[in-house]
Amino acid sequence: MQFLDNIPIWGPPDPGAVSQIKTCALTADKVALMADHHKGYAVPIGGVVAYKDAISPSGVGYDIACGNKAVRLDMPGSELRANIQRVMDDVWTTISFGVGRKNNERVDHALFESPSWKAQAAAPLKEMARQQLGTVGSGNHYVDLFTDEQDRVWIGVHFGSRGLGHKLATWFLEKGGAKDGMDVEPCVIGASTDLGEQYIVCMNLAGEYAYAGRDWVCQRVAKILGAQIAEEVHNHHNFAWRETHSGEDYWVVRKGATPAFPGQKGFVGGTMGETSVILEGVENESARHSLYSTVHGAGRVMGRMEAKGKIDKKTGAVLRPGKVSQEMMNEWVGRAGVELRGAGLDESPHCYKRLPEVLAEHGDSIRILHTLTPVGVAMAGANEFDPYKD
Repeated sequence: MQFLDNIPIWGPPDPGAVSQIKTCALTADKVALMADHHKGYAVPIGGVVAYKDAISPSGVGYDIACGNKAVRLDMPGSELRANIQRVMDDVWTTISFGVGRKNNERVDHALFESPSWKAQAAAPLKEMARQQLGTVGSGNHYVDLFTDEQDRVWIGVHFGSRGLGHKLATWFLEKGGAKDGMDVEPCVIGASTDLGEQYIVCMNLAGEYAYAGRDWVCQRVAKILGAQIAEEVHNHHNFAWRETHSGEDYWVVRKGATPAFPGQKGFVGGTMGETSVILEGVENESARHSLYSTVHGAGRVMGRMEAKGKIDKKTGAVLRPGKVSQEMMNEWVGRAGVELRGAGLDESPHCYKRLPEVLAEHGDSIRILHTLTPVGVAMAGANEFDPYKD
């Protein structure tokens, strides 16, 4: 950890993200930048921004309550590996990946009885949300199958509140007078104002929805595997929590940063061809500076267009070549022995930092409990633009 202008920063500072967090610091009471940080819209991914009496829809972002869930199954890795092709075919055809998809199986859930759906911003979105519950989307959202150091099988998923979160965020950013662009001041609204109170209600609704979706996908994949869930680890980012730090109450906004209070577990995913981890927070001075936060993934080092290039949609002509080829991605994933379904070049391991190096930057503020090796990975296919991803 280092301090730049009194801002605690983990990992090599990315100039664009550092510039953004400095802008956030002008209106926030506390800020920090995790080791997987990179540029986002107004607030950098990996940014932690805290306000005593305000909340930031820009900080929470469009994919409200995007998060990671991992479940351990009562199943040996040998059984998974023996059937991995069939299993991944079943996952790919059962779970809905891609943009604007409806779940092939209708999911009923108690959250649809919540009075929060009466909120002005949420009311028109209820039926769309019901149809999309349990869909994964695209971008960096996935369903993975792993084995741990004891050769036990885990399911890992990463996605958020889908169209519900995106449309709620859009509504509140517009009402809050948000400026358009990457390097703008974040939209900040008083938490006790009418708009702020409405936002908190809708944000929490999107949070319940995202949790319900991840629960359903993990349960459905466990059913495909014919296994029972023995352990669950569920944590999220892109959210604001009311927390007490050093005796003061704050709204703590974590954009692509995971809560990691002492003993709190989280699942942090690597790339499609590398290990992921189950970790927990540890009490120390570094953790206090981060407001008890850690990374949510490895963090990008290459933009999506930089990776895959740009092609004229009408003619198919290459306007700008990408830095990652299909052969490069296939070689990495093949070397890792991963059964892959879907995925575009912009999700190749080449586009990301190495997760062990990122985690090492957070040192003794986290403890690695399990290392998960990927066996199967499913993501939306190439050429899917997903406005709902984080």
